[in-house]
Amino acid sequence: MERDVEREGLIDGADVPQPAGIEGVYLANRPALLRFLRARGAGDAAEDLLQEIWLRITASRPGPVPAPLPYLYRVANNVMIDRHRSLSQAARRDADWSETHAEQAQPSPENDIAARQEAAQLLHLVDRLGPRAAAALRRHRIDGLSQREVAAELGVSISTIESDLRTAYRALLAWKERRDEA
Repeated sequence: MERDVEREGLIDGADVPQPAGIEGVYLANRPALLRFLRARGAGDAAEDLLQEIWLRITASRPGPVPAPLPYLYRVANNVMIDRHRSLSQAARRDADWSETHAEQAQPSPENDIAARQEAAQLLHLVDRLGPRAAAALRRHRIDGLSQREVAAELGVSISTIESDLRTAYRALLAWKERRDEA
């Protein structure tokens, strides 16, 4: 007696059973579910949402479902609703965060004055280093020139520029430590 391969759910005569029930209906209708999700605006996320549907149906083990295809479309619709809610909440949360922090990002007049005073102190400190060290620091750290370019511009060796920069960095570090202690 010859076995009926299709009736027993075997693939190409192998002893690998095909999924039955809701999982089998899902696999058979996967392309249609993908089109359904894309038609409702899932776009590039459609494949991810299909995976979410698969996870939901395999995790819930709904048992026998009298109408599995409508059930799958209802799950797909619920996944789309959940996605829409999640994206809406994320957008609101981001907008609220941006609004809250935009107000904080606006410097108060007091903070603006303090920042200007601090900048003036730093400029005065840099100027007290001497004209070459001040120029080396400004050209290298602010203007972004390499040490070699600064050395050529000032007509000195690279080691002289390195020495000037070390002097400037020590002075800035000492200033920062004094400020932090206060």
